[in-house]
Amino acid sequence: MSSLQDQDAAAAAYEDVRNDTSDTIWTVLKYDGKVIVEGGSGTDYSEFLEQLEDGERVYGYVRFETGDEMSRRAKFAFITWIGPSVGALKKAKVSTDKAFVKAVWTQFGKEILADEKSEVKYDRILKTLEAASGAAYGTGK
Repeated sequence: MSSLQDQDAAAAAYEDVRNDTSDTIWTVLKYDGKVIVEGGSGTDYSEFLEQLEDGERVYGYVRFETGDEMSRRAKFAFITWIGPSVGALKKAKVSTDKAFVKAVWTQFGKEILADEKSEVKYDRILKTLEAASGAAYGTGK
C-alpha cells in the first residue's frame, strides 16, 4: 500500500510547477506520521529551503531556468531531503516511499539526495542541471 496519501493532489502540484504560465516553482511532499501529504508550494526558492528542517523528510520538485541568451528552458530537479536529525528507521523508509512519489513526479532532469543545506543551494543545483542538459551555444553572457 502506498504511503502517498493523495496522489491527485501531488499530481496537481507537480503539474503546476511544470506549467510555463504558472509562477509556482516548487512543491513539496512531507510526512504526517507514516503517510506522505502535500506540504505546500511556492514562488521563491528561499521558501522551498525553509521546508527543509533538520528533523524532516521532504520530497521536493523544483523548476529552474537554464540556458543562455540563445536558448532558455525549464529544467526540473527532484530533491529528496533527509534532515540530519532523522532517525535510521525513518531514513530507511524514504528509500521505499520514494518510488510512490516518483510514480507521480515522473519528469525531472536530475535527482538529488541531500542531508545538508549546502547540497541544495540554488547555484549548486542549477550548475548540476546545466551540466546535464548538454551543449550551450551562446556566448556565455
